[in-house]
Amino acid sequence: MPGLVLKNICKAFGSTLVLENVSLELDQGELLVLLGPSGCGKSTLLRLIAGLEELDQGEVYIGSRRVDHLRPKDRNVALVFQNYSLYPHMSVEKNLAFPLVASKEGRSRIQSRVKNIAAMLGLADKLKSKPAQLSGGQRQRVAVGRAIIREPSLFLLDEPLSNLDADLRARMRQEIVRIQKELRTTTIHVTHDQAEALTMGDRIAVLNEGKIAQVGTPQELYHDPTNLFVAQFVGYPKINVVEARIEKNLLVPFGLAMKNNQLYQDRVLVGIRPEQIEITPAGEYEAKVESCEYLGNQYVVSLSFKETILTVSNCNAPLDTGTEVNFTFQESHLLFFDLLSGQKLDRD
Repeated sequence: MPGLVLKNICKAFGSTLVLENVSLELDQGELLVLLGPSGCGKSTLLRLIAGLEELDQGEVYIGSRRVDHLRPKDRNVALVFQNYSLYPHMSVEKNLAFPLVASKEGRSRIQSRVKNIAAMLGLADKLKSKPAQLSGGQRQRVAVGRAIIREPSLFLLDEPLSNLDADLRARMRQEIVRIQKELRTTTIHVTHDQAEALTMGDRIAVLNEGKIAQVGTPQELYHDPTNLFVAQFVGYPKINVVEARIEKNLLVPFGLAMKNNQLYQDRVLVGIRPEQIEITPAGEYEAKVESCEYLGNQYVVSLSFKETILTVSNCNAPLDTGTEVNFTFQESHLLFFDLLSGQKLDRD
């Protein structure tokens, strides 16, 4: 049985269409990351699932139950926001207990659940503290704990890590994944951070301008993007994109044989990941070094090649600006996209 099903979700605010025919299906216990740029409709979709906004069109099912006609409190959904939303005058213990108190659970069950959740989140020694006495990571754990304490059918996490520093964000990513796998609760985690998406999600759904651009595993999105937007949005440094033409069955500017033009068009966009380009004296292409950046574990080099700039990563040694170098790549690593639509083109 699926954990969540969305069918043809549409939402507009006035004349602005925010979501257009969004359909998704999550397996029970799956963690799906909803990835996309700011303003693409990610948070709106979560609010529609939770019932905080009304659908213009579409259906929402949690498990086998249709819920889009139900009030938020009847959907058994927990939503965690970016800004924690803790009660500042309450202790950690009372913040965690609040959902169970509101639903009039028995005192012994409340005490037992608070104790168990606090232990799970490493907050057992902070139960008497107020939110102002906690670090950002501890506050976020309290927010997560308050969401999971009432055992919802669905977790919705709306950019919960964006207010944390880089080191704490990385640790909280691991913590959320650990908790989610332990509880096996169907979860949607919203982010605009591709590193978050690639490291957390069982699958990723990329949202662009209110439409699903692609759904797949992190590996599928990275190595086999269905369109140029996904290819450019996923991966750092960004994929190299070169406008190319096919002349006499040769791909210009690379001079590769196209065997009767399998792409069936004369101008295409060619993509290749920075780590798939190798700078080597034996390379068949000549270029000039435009810049070289040190990133600690590697150097990232920009090459000027026939009126375009190519980014090369995984370089082990620095290169001086202006140096003439040779580079190469495997033809099988090239991705082809339609010049106008950006859709991926497959070579027959």
